[in-house]
Amino acid sequence: MFDIGFSELIVIAIVALVVIGPERLPKVARTLGLLLGRAQRYVNDVKSDISREMQLDELKKLQSQVAESARTLESSVRSEFDAAQSTLASPFQEAQSAVAELEATAQSAVQESPVATPPVVTPPEKTAA
Repeated sequence: MFDIGFSELIVIAIVALVVIGPERLPKVARTLGLLLGRAQRYVNDVKSDISREMQLDELKKLQSQVAESARTLESSVRSEFDAAQSTLASPFQEAQSAVAELEATAQSAVQESPVATPPVVTPPEKTAA
């Protein structure tokens, strides 16, 4: 982050020792360490929040893509089903109308012709030998 070398850190430590004094330097160093730790945790929390939001956004995009694919698939299946149904419906209706015509013809033929009873044939009796 900062380009501070080891020699520069030693100079800063010597200046702090002279300015702050040897009796208060450990307390100041401890406080400075705590503040730096809090700052690092805060930065890490912000990074993780941003990362989590980016992943959530990617998941939402993926979910919308999957939903769109499902809608496309459903519409294509429906259109194919409707096409197959219409293809099969017309021959089925023609067959039904043909059966209805045959039934009507058979009924009219039965009604027009006199009812003829078939002759009753009696089986010959068996003779005892």
